[in-house]
Amino acid sequence: MAKKGDRGLITLQCGDCRERNYHTFKNKRNDTQRLELKRYCPHCRSHKPHREVR
Repeated sequence: MAKKGDRGLITLQCGDCRERNYHTFKNKRNDTQRLELKRYCPHCRSHKPHREVR
């Protein structure tokens, strides 16, 4: 059975306006690089790449 301690809460920040819009979970043991997803930014009113903030 998998341990729950490997997953951590991360925050995603818009690449353009630097607003922190989203929170998600990531397995930090398997994915050591910063996560980058394309999400909707309500401040910019368009889809922009959001990067993980440490």
